[in-house]
Amino acid sequence: MPSSLQLAADDPALLEAVKRCRKLLHKRALAGAAAGAVPVPGLDFLVDAALLSKLLPAINAEFGLTPEQLDRLPQHKREQVQKAVAVVGSMLVGRFITKELVIRAAQAIGVRLTMKQAAKYVPLAGQAVAAVISYTALRYLGEEHIKDCVQVCRAAHLQPPVPRIEAA
Repeated sequence: MPSSLQLAADDPALLEAVKRCRKLLHKRALAGAAAGAVPVPGLDFLVDAALLSKLLPAINAEFGLTPEQLDRLPQHKREQVQKAVAVVGSMLVGRFITKELVIRAAQAIGVRLTMKQAAKYVPLAGQAVAAVISYTALRYLGEEHIKDCVQVCRAAHLQPPVPRIEAA
């Protein structure tokens, strides 16, 4: 399967949105890895869930796919987006991100998360393994969501919004 960069390669606006999302994803995955290294059972899952509950809406926003952004589209464009979401099969594009949706997304990588919990009980090396698994799991979920957003934008002929300039 192609990466999100490959999916967006011939569309400069989509390509820039993917790059911004990947940069954000990398930062959040590093934070998840740091939490994964802490030997407190359950803390890493709570941090991962909190990170995902903020990351997924931020990715949606970069592509113009938050519920608020979609509500501002003309009716025919909203219908195109809804059809594209159905074709892509994403449960996270264009929706309010709830705790239940985050848990369902995390279940997709449940084996990795279980291994991460078990690895924490091995001193030092186990914590390092748990951190790597946490980073990898968040990167995987985020990258898959970025791909879904690119595919929805392409199928619905939707251009991502112009990025807002953030204050320093």
